[in-house]
Amino acid sequence: MELVVKSLNAASVKTATLVLAVGEGRILGDTAQAIDLASSGAISAVLKRGDLSGKPGQTLLLHSLPGLKAERVLLVGTGNGEALNDRTWRKVINSVAAVLKTLGGGDALLALDEVIVQGRDGHYGKYRLLAETLLAGAYVFDRFKSQKADPRALKKITLITSKAAQAEVERGVKHASAISAGMALTRDLGNLPPNLCHPSFLAEQAKDMGKAHKNLKVEVLDEKKIKDLGMGAFYAVGQGSDQPPRLIVLNYQGAKKSEQPYVLVGKGITFDTGGISLKPGAGMDEMKYDMCGAASVFGTLHAVLTLQLPINLVCLLACAENMPSGGATRPGDIVTTMSGQTVEILNTDAEGRLVLCDTLTYAERFKPRAVIDIATLTGACIVALGSHTTGLMGNNDELVEQLLDAGKRADDRAWPLPLFEEYQEQLDSPFADIANIGGPKAGTITAGCFLSRFARQYSWAHMDIAGTAWISGGKEKGATGRPVPLLTQYLLDRIDA
Repeated sequence: MELVVKSLNAASVKTATLVLAVGEGRILGDTAQAIDLASSGAISAVLKRGDLSGKPGQTLLLHSLPGLKAERVLLVGTGNGEALNDRTWRKVINSVAAVLKTLGGGDALLALDEVIVQGRDGHYGKYRLLAETLLAGAYVFDRFKSQKADPRALKKITLITSKAAQAEVERGVKHASAISAGMALTRDLGNLPPNLCHPSFLAEQAKDMGKAHKNLKVEVLDEKKIKDLGMGAFYAVGQGSDQPPRLIVLNYQGAKKSEQPYVLVGKGITFDTGGISLKPGAGMDEMKYDMCGAASVFGTLHAVLTLQLPINLVCLLACAENMPSGGATRPGDIVTTMSGQTVEILNTDAEGRLVLCDTLTYAERFKPRAVIDIATLTGACIVALGSHTTGLMGNNDELVEQLLDAGKRADDRAWPLPLFEEYQEQLDSPFADIANIGGPKAGTITAGCFLSRFARQYSWAHMDIAGTAWISGGKEKGATGRPVPLLTQYLLDRIDA
């Protein structure tokens, strides 16, 4: 779907559908009043009948109004005149999109410039959120269905704004388009079945991305290289599977070589049975989403490449399949990590931290400005924060605050959790330097504590996306594409800083 930004007179434009805002009390803004005047009061006459009160998200479709070139006029409620919050603004846009999806017209014109949205950085933020919502709503994954979704008639949406705001709105749409494309890539990878999407497949996707972009270098470390580097924890996770592990390194150079890079580390467990500590069968199909951390790094990199951001960025994808077999790691095994620390594996289903810990050590060689790891790490995070908010921990308060702020600005929120020293004690092992689980209490925090022991050489943050990376069960089941908006916003903010 194409999004276009223009400054024009809505009443004089030929379009399949013209979308106008109506406030509670049937109040029309300046644009809607002008359209009403051009149609000889047809809109006011309809509103007087009480068919639309103007509550956020209410819609009313009108056909063939006199004096207009628009074939239809779609009225949408925008509330009592106060600034809308992000959630209500999304509700308004989703209501519009739901109606447009059912119509036969190939284009639409949105005249919503007068709607005010709280804390949205003016026109840029408001229209960026609008564009992201429209584009995300158009996502379809039917690759494996014999009967594909019917093609949608709507191909183009024009956003009407003032000449003074046009450049700002265009910037918002440009960023939204890049972020939405990155989210779509993340969702595609997450939704793929695990018999196709395994570590070697992800490595091939990385290589294809490298071929398409001259300023992106790709290196794939196979299981022999992983073992030779002393990544005993990483290697242990993949040793029970016929699908060999891969550490994928993508190095994007958008700035001078001398500039330190930012590093994103993604957990890429392409299927997680739990290993010998086997998971319950119910819902195990959703463990294909255990690679959504790596998928979100792919998606964020896609957005960065699209925008050609002037930064240096290294993406490390720790990819393995966690399977039970005669060669699988056992509870009670002790492995030596790349850092030299030994780990007693008490539960083979706590495998994400094992691939990540060695990858965090590997990240040191890039002398990073900051390292952020993204992982579907703990079910405990869903217990703590539900499916709305990403868990966030780190060893640098400034970095944590930057990520929290990016999440607010992108409407892709995170929430901080503590890494107090007391929690570290839960990881004590009588036989090794550290155990890979810390017991039933504060599971998300002790997982973060585990990772923190391998991130002492740089500023580091950990994002637990177990609750936000996908939607479970039912017709809506599927990857969400989060936290691509947050991560991209964080990198955009580093340019402005």
